Amino acid sequence: MSILDDFRSKEFLDQITILNEVAGSKDPQTLPGLIDLLKVPVGDTSIDYMVVNALNAVLSQDPERTVRGLSDEHAGFRTLCIRVAGEHRFEQAAPVLASLAENEEDPDRLMEVLTSLAHIGDPATLPTFRKFLNNEDPFIQALCIEALGKLNDHDSIPELKGLVEESEAPERYEVCEITTWKSIEALASIQTDDTLRFLVDKLHHKNPTVRRIITDAMISIGSPVIPLLLEAFETGDDDHKVLAANVLGFIGDKSCADGLVAAFDKGLAETPNVRYALYEALGRVGTMKGIICLVDGLNETEELTLMAVITGLEKHVNPGMVNQLTKMLSAADDQAERLAKAIVNARATRLFDALYESAGAGDMLVDALAESRDQEVLDEFKGLLVEIGGARADEDLARLPDLEESTRKALAADDSRSMCAMHRAILTDLGFEPFIASNGQEAFEFIERGEDFDIILTDMNMPVMDGMELVGKIRNTPGFEDTPIIMVTTESEGSQQSLAEKTGVTTFITKPFKPHDLKTKINDLLA
Repeated sequence: MSILDDFRSKEFLDQITILNEVAGSKDPQTLPGLIDLLKVPVGDTSIDYMVVNALNAVLSQDPERTVRGLSDEHAGFRTLCIRVAGEHRFEQAAPVLASLAENEEDPDRLMEVLTSLAHIGDPATLPTFRKFLNNEDPFIQALCIEALGKLNDHDSIPELKGLVEESEAPERYEVCEITTWKSIEALASIQTDDTLRFLVDKLHHKNPTVRRIITDAMISIGSPVIPLLLEAFETGDDDHKVLAANVLGFIGDKSCADGLVAAFDKGLAETPNVRYALYEALGRVGTMKGIICLVDGLNETEELTLMAVITGLEKHVNPGMVNQLTKMLSAADDQAERLAKAIVNARATRLFDALYESAGAGDMLVDALAESRDQEVLDEFKGLLVEIGGARADEDLARLPDLEESTRKALAADDSRSMCAMHRAILTDLGFEPFIASNGQEAFEFIERGEDFDIILTDMNMPVMDGMELVGKIRNTPGFEDTPIIMVTTESEGSQQSLAEKTGVTTFITKPFKPHDLKTKINDLLA
């Protein structure tokens, strides 16, 4: 006698109780009754749904019956068996599923079969995934690409590389297709010297979303790709050097910093944007050689580059660094002013605390602080001076202003801490209340919360959500159709700016830039 006897004649609540009990017990004796209820439903949506769940639970304990069900005449039961076989990785189902795929013409059913095969992950099914690698349905194609990557199929490497190559065609590069995304992940998963070298070569892909996917893959791979990235830094153009330095900084291995310092010593970081990226990367890693290189960077005169140097040094304060900065600040010359301003704008409180002991260096820092128009920065350093205490600190506190609340708001998004600090300083100088985000998703969250902005600044290349995707989402948000958007980029290719303009960017500025240049752009846009 089965618990499902006379099931159809029972009350609704009793039926629910019985099906919950069956799902929990997974009693194989209930299988015939459940199959009958699936093929001839009771007609109540809730009950019919619970029948499927209970049948799934019971079949999960019966691979043999599940495999037989793959050939059942009833489409619903056959589909359920396909899903159960994949969900529970029944290896004995793989040959039957492969045979089904070979003869399946309906795209939806084929997707079901291939999904189940992908979950099982049997290397013997590689020919099946290769067969559908160029299917006209992009989702079927993407599923096969993903499966081939997980199965480490070296034979598919040329075709996967070809798909990425094709994605840079003039009529295709504007959109990151799912097949491109999955091909990159598959190549990264297969992880041969050939596939890694190819991905490094494509680090400056025409599409920013593809660049982000490749960057994420490189960071995830880590050590094996470091030599190739260092080679790219030495042999690539400026755009490639910038992107390679960024990835090396995020990988954070000692060899990354040593390789970048060696490249710097060879004179391979001559342009400001490459030096900026190199200093940013060295600050993230923090090796002794890297810190020495950053200390040498204290002589940089470009404000943004100097900000990257200070931001990097703030994480690794040591006596030698403090002595060098003390001498330079005490000189009270133009470079001392630049350094003091960079320390304040970068909110380098550890450096400030160490340097304040020297009257000459401390006076330069407080002079720079008194000129800040950022109340949040002022409050942070005021708190530090209160902690330091004493008559001199009290006098310096009295010199610092209390600012009026800003009436205009601006949003800035960049994954670089030094760039964010520079944006903040520029925006507060212009009288804006700044909202700062480290990626496009964080930036868009401010808009979703109901914040309104007079102007928006965004980097092009960012993790999580890049600038291009952010701009597209902003332009599709009511009320932001005409908000001025400035894209900050290191890009030199005209195709990138053209794509950004189509997305909705108002104008561009290339980093590293002089604060005056960005201020002028903002004032011109809002005039």
